[in-house]
Amino acid sequence: MGRLHLHLISDSTGETLENIAKAAIAQFDDVEVVRHFWPMVRSESHLDRIMAEVQASPGMILFTLVNGELRVSLERRASALNLPTVAALDAVTDALSRMLGQEAKARPGRQHALDAAYFARVEAIQFTVAHDDGIGWENWEQADIVLAGVSRTSKTPTSIYLANRGYKTANIPIVPESPPPQALYHLKRPMVVGLTTGLDRLVQVRRNRLLSLNQAPETSYVDDERVKAELAYARRMFADNGWPVIDVTRRSIEETAAAVIKLVEDRGAA
Repeated sequence: MGRLHLHLISDSTGETLENIAKAAIAQFDDVEVVRHFWPMVRSESHLDRIMAEVQASPGMILFTLVNGELRVSLERRASALNLPTVAALDAVTDALSRMLGQEAKARPGRQHALDAAYFARVEAIQFTVAHDDGIGWENWEQADIVLAGVSRTSKTPTSIYLANRGYKTANIPIVPESPPPQALYHLKRPMVVGLTTGLDRLVQVRRNRLLSLNQAPETSYVDDERVKAELAYARRMFADNGWPVIDVTRRSIEETAAAVIKLVEDRGAA
C-alpha cells in the first residue's frame, strides 16, 4: 500500500476542495492518503505556519487561492521543496472565462455566497427533515419530490441527499397493513418516485438492521415470503399510479439521487 500526504489549502471553508480530493482519491486502490486540511488561508503569516507543517510531512498540495500574491508565494515555496501543486479550479475557471468572454471575479468563497440558492437549500433540508417517514403528509403538495418504498430501500438518506441539492423531499414507507394517505394519489406538484430493491438484498439489510438494534433476528420483518409480498404490493401501487420506479439494489445513494434528479429534470423539460 502506498502512502501520500495530501495538503488541502483553501482561502474559504474548503468544502469544494475536500469534495474534489475525495472524488479523485476514490479512483485509486491500495493508497493510504493522509489529508492535511488548511481552510481560511488569507495571509502570508498563515501560509508560513502551513509550510512548516508541509515541510515536516511533504506531499502534494491541492489548493484554491484567489489572491495572486498568496498563490505565487505558495507555488514558489512548494517548488523550493520539490513538491507538486495543483490549483483545483483553474482549468474549469479558465475554460469558462474563454467561453463567456470575461474574467473570473477573484473572491474567496464566492461559490458559497449566501444567495437565494443557498437559502433555498437550507429550506429544502428543513422541509425534508420535517417530512421523513410519512410525517406531515398534509404538506406534501409543497414538496418537489416524494419517495415511496418499503422499509429499508434508502428513502431517508436519498431524501437528505436530494435536500442538499435543493429539492424539498418527503418520503413514505409502503406497508401493506397500513395504506398511505389518499393525498399521495392526488399530488400535482411533486414527482412521486417509487424505490424498490432485490429480495435477497432487502432481507440482508433488514437482518443487519435488527442486529444493530439487538433485536430478534427471525421475525416477519425478514421472512422471505412476507418481504416478497411487500415488494409485490409496492410495485403494483407504483404501476397502478404510473409512478417511475428506481431499483436501488446496486446503486449508491448518490446514484439513486442522480436518477431521481434526472426524472425531475426530464419532466420539467417535457
